Amino acid sequence: MSERERIVVVGGGFAGLELVKRLDKRRFDVTLVDRNNFHSFPPLFYQIASSGLDPGSISFPFRREMRKGKVKGARFRMGEVSSVDVVNRTVMTQYETVPFDRLVIAAGTTNNFFGMTELYKRVFTLKSTSEAIRCRNEILDRLERASVCRETEQRRRLLSFVVVGGGPTGVEVAGAIGEMKRYILQREYPDIPKEDLTITIVEGTDRLLRTMSENASREAEEYLGHLMVDVKLQKLMKSYENNIVTFSDGEELYSEMVIWTAGVTGEPFSIVGADVTRGPGNRFVTDVYNRVKGLDGVYAVGDIAYMTDDVYQHGHPQMAQVAIQQARLLARHLNAGGFIEPFRYKDKGSMATVGRNRAVADLKHIHLYGRPAWITWMFVHLISILGMRNKLTVLINWIWAYCTYTTSLRLLLHPTKYPLRSRWGEK
Repeated sequence: MSERERIVVVGGGFAGLELVKRLDKRRFDVTLVDRNNFHSFPPLFYQIASSGLDPGSISFPFRREMRKGKVKGARFRMGEVSSVDVVNRTVMTQYETVPFDRLVIAAGTTNNFFGMTELYKRVFTLKSTSEAIRCRNEILDRLERASVCRETEQRRRLLSFVVVGGGPTGVEVAGAIGEMKRYILQREYPDIPKEDLTITIVEGTDRLLRTMSENASREAEEYLGHLMVDVKLQKLMKSYENNIVTFSDGEELYSEMVIWTAGVTGEPFSIVGADVTRGPGNRFVTDVYNRVKGLDGVYAVGDIAYMTDDVYQHGHPQMAQVAIQQARLLARHLNAGGFIEPFRYKDKGSMATVGRNRAVADLKHIHLYGRPAWITWMFVHLISILGMRNKLTVLINWIWAYCTYTTSLRLLLHPTKYPLRSRWGEK
């Protein structure tokens, strides 16, 4: 009996994990490589950042999943991919070299700072669980310091928040901080006047939620107004230095905490042995079967794949549903040993929440807003979270927060400084 063909999947997000679930383990030797040892649920990172959910509620270990269900039979390797050698058929991480016969790149995206190379050192981001925790700690730290500060101007500087990017993540995190200002501040931080905390959301185009309907954009802006969030449209950020946000039109805005949600770009790692030009957004250009153009036996799925067709001439939206649908079709093709059906995205709609009873949803045949959209948003996200324990934990947290406007998760947990050490593989 011949050895099974080795398939290495880089990235354990929506696309990578869905693919690993559906590959035939009797036919393929499947290895999943990810920089973390857990899968997480990015649409709810903003709730970690705003102390609405615990990180463990939307994360689960890969190795636990490898023991059961459809994932059973696959293997996991933790490591951050630095390069792929398509000649020797190997994937290099900081820890090891992993051989493959076929490679599926599902590494997703990282933050795009649009040429402002030093910006990553100064702003807070929400592309990972650790970034969300860091953001939560900073918000809570500033609230605690402001509660004991007696100088009005200094307190206002501590509580000056700017969210850059008017997409779903930006709107949701701005709304979450707005809810803290409107409902939490007076209860838990009575020494802080409500007007001393300011939240501004900045968007470079003429409306929020640009990828959704105009009704959704208008309603989201109205909801943010209810939560005392200032909205600045058609403002392109030029720089952020010395706590000053400078825009391309010359306007300046003071902020001691900037949360960046403005753009994404494909995860960077090099391809050795072939000259592959990436497409827009640093994504791998693929055909309609998710095969990377110019590379034999290499595929890309999810946010890092740039696939065009008659409907999506500039690439598919970088959303979870696209990633999941691409992964399912690619797994079906690999299991069958042939590529027959081209990928066609079935759009199930998009949605965003702006706080309690405030949400917008553009579904296939209907537009929802307010409480119906909020309930729909909660239901869709709840069933999408992996693991029954995680579903129940999130549901209980949401019900408790809805009824009491409080949470036990506003814990300021800073890591200790000593002993000093570096991660394995780092210099």
